[in-house]
Amino acid sequence: MPLTSTPTAYGTVTKTFHWITALLILTAIPLGLIGADLAFDIRGSGGEAGQAEIDRAALVFSLHKTIGISAFFVALGRIAWALSQPKPGLLNGDHRAEAMLAETVHWVLYAAMLITPLAGWVTHAAETGFAPIWWPFGQTLPFVPQDTAVAGTAGWVHYLASRVLIVAITLHVAGALKHHLFDRDATLRRMLSGRADAAPSTAQPGHTLPVLAAMAIWAGVLGAGLAPVLGGKAGTGATLPAQQAGAGNWQVEEGTLAISITQMGNTVTGEFANWQADITFADDPDREKNGRVEVTIAIPSLTLGSVTDQAMGPDYFAAEDYPEATFTADILRAEGAGNFVAEGELTLKGETMPVTLPFTLNLDAQRAAMSGDATLDRREYDIGEGVEDEGTLAFDVDVEVSLTATRQ
Repeated sequence: MPLTSTPTAYGTVTKTFHWITALLILTAIPLGLIGADLAFDIRGSGGEAGQAEIDRAALVFSLHKTIGISAFFVALGRIAWALSQPKPGLLNGDHRAEAMLAETVHWVLYAAMLITPLAGWVTHAAETGFAPIWWPFGQTLPFVPQDTAVAGTAGWVHYLASRVLIVAITLHVAGALKHHLFDRDATLRRMLSGRADAAPSTAQPGHTLPVLAAMAIWAGVLGAGLAPVLGGKAGTGATLPAQQAGAGNWQVEEGTLAISITQMGNTVTGEFANWQADITFADDPDREKNGRVEVTIAIPSLTLGSVTDQAMGPDYFAAEDYPEATFTADILRAEGAGNFVAEGELTLKGETMPVTLPFTLNLDAQRAAMSGDATLDRREYDIGEGVEDEGTLAFDVDVEVSLTATRQ
C-alpha cells in the first residue's frame, strides 16, 4: 500500500496519523472527565480529602495533560501532512446538505484538535502547582504569565473547546458508521488497513462554505471563552498590600509575603494577601540589637496556585482551626553594610519554632526598603502530615518577604 494519498485512496501515513490521533484524543477525553470529577470531590470536601485522593487526581490529570500535549503535536503533524497530499473526494458529494455538513465537521474537528490541547497547555502554564506534564521540558510557556486570570480564561476556553471536540467526534463517527452500515460504501474502509480505492462522486461541496461555517463556530466558542477578559471582568492577579502596621515607629506602606513549595518537582509560589507588621527600629551601629518586629499573618488569605484549597485543609495549614500565624523577633545587626537578621520564633498551626530571617535594608532618612528570605521545614509545623515523600511534597518551604516603610 503506498505511503502517499491519491484522489481515490488514503495513503499509509495519513491512516497512521488518523488512528494515532484518534487513540490519543479518545484516551485524553475520559481522563479529563474523570479528573474533573475527582477535583470536584476534593474541592467539595472542604480541604478534608485524603492524600490518596489527591495523589489519584494528580495522576489522572498528569496523564490527561501529557496525552493531550502528545495529541496536539501529532495533530500538527497530521494537518501538515494532509496539506501536502491530495484529499480523496467524498463518495456522496452529490448529496449537498450531507456533504456540506461532513466537510464542516472535518474543519471544526481539525481546529478542535489544536485549540483544545493548546488552551489546556496555556492553562497549565499560567497556574502553579498540581499535576505536572510528564516530559523533560519546562512546565511553563513563553509569553504566558503565571496568573490566575489567564489560567481561568484559558481553562474556560479549554472547557468549551473540549465540548466542541466531543460533538465533532460524535458526528464524525456517526457519519462514518452511516456510510458503512446504511450506505454500504467505502468511506470507512478506505481509512482502514489495506487498499480501498473508491471513485468520488462528480459533485463535491468545495471548501469555502465549510471553512466559513467552521470559522463562525469557533468565533462563537472563542468569543464566549474570552468574553470576561474583553468585558473587563477578569481578575488582575494583583497582589493585595500588607495591612497597616501597628504601634511601632515604622509604618508599612506596601509589601509582599510569599512562600514557595516544591510539589511533584514543580515550584509553586503563593502569597499572603493579609498580614500586619509592627516594627520598632533604630539604626545604631554601636548596638547589636536595633529593634523588634511582630508580624501577624492571616492564613486564609494565602493563594497558592491550583493547590490553594488543598493547602487550607487539616493536613496542611488547617486554616479553620489555626487562622493566624505570628512571627516575633529581635532585629540584630549582621556583617556588611545594610545587613540585618530577624531572630525569633514563628508560631504556626499551634507549633512554635525558632526562625532566623536574614535581610538587607536600604535606609534613607524617613524611608526604608527591606528584602529577606528564610527556609522552613514544613514537618516542624505538621504541614503535609502523612506526606513523607519529598518527590510528592518537598520538606523545605522558602519564605520571601519584601516591604517599604516610612518612619512615624
